[in-house]
Amino acid sequence: MNLLAISGSLRRQSSNNVVIETVRDLAAAAGYPTFELADIGALPHFNQDLDGEDADPIAPVEALRAAVRKADALLFVSPEYAHGVPGVLRNAIEWLVSSGALGDKPTAVITASPHPGGGSYAQAQLRETLSMLTGALVEEACREIDAIGPKIDRARKRITDERTLETLRTTLTGLRAATR
Repeated sequence: MNLLAISGSLRRQSSNNVVIETVRDLAAAAGYPTFELADIGALPHFNQDLDGEDADPIAPVEALRAAVRKADALLFVSPEYAHGVPGVLRNAIEWLVSSGALGDKPTAVITASPHPGGGSYAQAQLRETLSMLTGALVEEACREIDAIGPKIDRARKRITDERTLETLRTTLTGLRAATR
């Protein structure tokens, strides 16, 4: 079983990328021996003129689409910027729309924020968009992690808060159950 994570942050020190690395550690125990992280940083701005039948293939776009097609389940992990989905993640999703790569793959969304809201606006936007595109959003696997800062061991770059770790395990278990 192959789990593909897609991060809404390009920042190396991002709390959301710490969430992904922690999920990577937990994935094998949850039934996902293969865990991959999509690279969306090199994607050009979405332009339908670059995506038609006569358009030349764009290597980063083709790589993202291939990774999504290969995945058995998808995990979107994102911060919230200005009460919304970061542009880089929205751009990646736009490149996936016409490809059909998202299909009916079980999909989960995790938002993590230093604020008490846990990225609820971005969570709602992503859930709405992805449920329309995939038809397989796993509601019980979607999570908002609030006040993420103190839950992270910055030296190890992992979440150490036991309650949050249990939340991530529950997400993986729910996503795995939907994958079967």
